[in-house]
Amino acid sequence: MEAEDSLHGELTSAYLYRVIAAREHDARRKHLFEELARDAESQATHWRDALVAGGVTPAPFRPTVRARLVAWLVERLGPRRLTHALAAMKVRGMSVYREGARAPRGTGSLPSEHDEIGERHGGLGEGGSLRAAVFGVNDGLVSNAGLILGVAGAGAANGTVLLAGVAGLLAGAFSMAAGEYVSMRSQREMYEHQIALEKAELDAYPEEEAEELALIFEARGVPLEEARRHAAQLIADPQNALDTLTREELGLNPDDLGSPSGAALSSFVAFAIGGVVPLAPFAFAPASFALIASILAAAAGLFLAGAATSLFTGRAALAGGARMLAIGAGAGVVTYSIGALLGTQLA
Repeated sequence: MEAEDSLHGELTSAYLYRVIAAREHDARRKHLFEELARDAESQATHWRDALVAGGVTPAPFRPTVRARLVAWLVERLGPRRLTHALAAMKVRGMSVYREGARAPRGTGSLPSEHDEIGERHGGLGEGGSLRAAVFGVNDGLVSNAGLILGVAGAGAANGTVLLAGVAGLLAGAFSMAAGEYVSMRSQREMYEHQIALEKAELDAYPEEEAEELALIFEARGVPLEEARRHAAQLIADPQNALDTLTREELGLNPDDLGSPSGAALSSFVAFAIGGVVPLAPFAFAPASFALIASILAAAAGLFLAGAATSLFTGRAALAGGARMLAIGAGAGVVTYSIGALLGTQLA
């Protein structure tokens, strides 16, 4: 069964490589995927021969529905937009899109050490976590402010508003945490599966893996012979060979695949921080001033969150803050108005 799965996997990869090559306009990348298709077909021959030697006649290859769907999307959207889906289907070389496929400036641009290889695929975790935290706070702020204003608009007492706000904060935070955990867990499992496949291929045919790595270097503008020499040196080190292929072929950092529990906790905390901003006045401010204080706190929080997003959008901080304040104000007016209308109807 393992040989049959490997055979079908290689033929599926070859099928998708040819679809990508047909869609690719860049000559170097087109050549890369044409060569990868030939390598995959060669590796498929290895598994077909193994099956025949064991007395098994392989069935004719037919792409799965999933493979045909991905191929259809590649033909219409291009491979750059499908890098994650393609990587999940054992398509190598997607790192040339993530890195922009810029031609290196001479031989010095080739990675010469294992740590140097990881530099191109590292450094995104902290920035990504900060970005997720900022938007998580913003989600909690807008969501709970809308809920609180809707309940307050219905004429509910402060205690009722506080109870609804706490329930909304917890429900939203747990929902965000659960969603982030499932998303990160699924992503990590996919990455681990791809690394396991890479290890199996490295054990089965290391020379072919070195050739694939050389082709990726060539697609970045390195002369093929030089790329082959360098790939052979990297693959020759048993301790670092798998890490090298994982980083260069899959574009992954095996030391930083993401923590599902950490992502879930971060999402929970970020949402809760945002959600508590409009809620706190109902717990600590005088009853007569609680709603006004909540609106002011929410407005300040929205402006700060919007200004913080300028770190990732490149917009001016004031413009980002004003935009987020306007969006939040619009949501607040709508929810308060709906609450007031329902309060009148149900009174």
